[in-house]
Amino acid sequence: MINFEYIRVATPKAAVDALVKYSVAQWIAGGTNLVDLMKKGVTAPQKLVDINNLALKEIKKEGNGLRIGALALNSAVADSELVQKEQPLLVQALQAGASQQIRNMATVGGNMMQRTRCPYFYNTDMPCNKRQPGQGCGALKGYNRMHAIFGASDKCIAVHPSDMCVALAALDATVLVTGPKGTRSIPFLSFHRLPGELPQKDNTLERGELITGIDIPANAFCKATHYLKVRDRSSYAFALVSVAAAVDMQRNTIRDVRLAMGGVAHKPWRLTAAENFLKGKEAIEANFGQAAQLAMQGAKGYGHNNFKLKLAPNAIVEALKTAVGKS
Repeated sequence: MINFEYIRVATPKAAVDALVKYSVAQWIAGGTNLVDLMKKGVTAPQKLVDINNLALKEIKKEGNGLRIGALALNSAVADSELVQKEQPLLVQALQAGASQQIRNMATVGGNMMQRTRCPYFYNTDMPCNKRQPGQGCGALKGYNRMHAIFGASDKCIAVHPSDMCVALAALDATVLVTGPKGTRSIPFLSFHRLPGELPQKDNTLERGELITGIDIPANAFCKATHYLKVRDRSSYAFALVSVAAAVDMQRNTIRDVRLAMGGVAHKPWRLTAAENFLKGKEAIEANFGQAAQLAMQGAKGYGHNNFKLKLAPNAIVEALKTAVGKS
């Protein structure tokens, strides 16, 4: 790890100004991902701008929905009675992520900004277009068991590692940011990018834009929800496949439903076709199976991860069954 200068700021404007002024600077909050990247030599900022003193830790009602500050800890969000009551799917996803110790340090904004755990990205001796554009994608014809089956390109087949973000994608959250050009709101589904020709860009933020919070609109998904995470170990392991399922039931009929997957794409993967199919249908396994097959359209394995082509639809069915109490 190289030597670096450490700076503290007290306001969002000061945080933005620091990144605009210093091209070699990065923000740090919990540091649960950034410090690892620095230790591995994947990134080497010459200045770290500590944003922990910013007043961005609130968890509160905003209109009919919820607002969660970017510096709210993952553990604080998961423990919040307000979030548990109104957005249980988010709580379930957070509790499935990392370890309790990391959740006590990781922030909501940092969770959204974390980078892929692809071993080719972390190993600076290996080729990786995300780490250094033009090198090639080592995973494409290498060991790709953990990699994408949706939305990949010949430049990158890495997956996004977050559990929290899968739930936020399902819940139609909005990302609030401030930057050199002022404030703006970004639909969560538009925040993260697919790799395309620019795999080094993880999201749609511009330089100097700071996440200040997320808004989650009110919904009827406070009873029938489930976050299923299939992984190699029961704790502190990233998803092979995960499914966020939230269902609004009227007797045995699905009035509304939200579905998203993790561990399968460069960003949280929303299953819109499956949702549209299920609306108005009876909550039975046969319908869940048909929805899962619709969700798999366009899926492609790369060898070692071909098992995901079977695991993913089975996980969708299981998540839906568990959410509606029929598992």
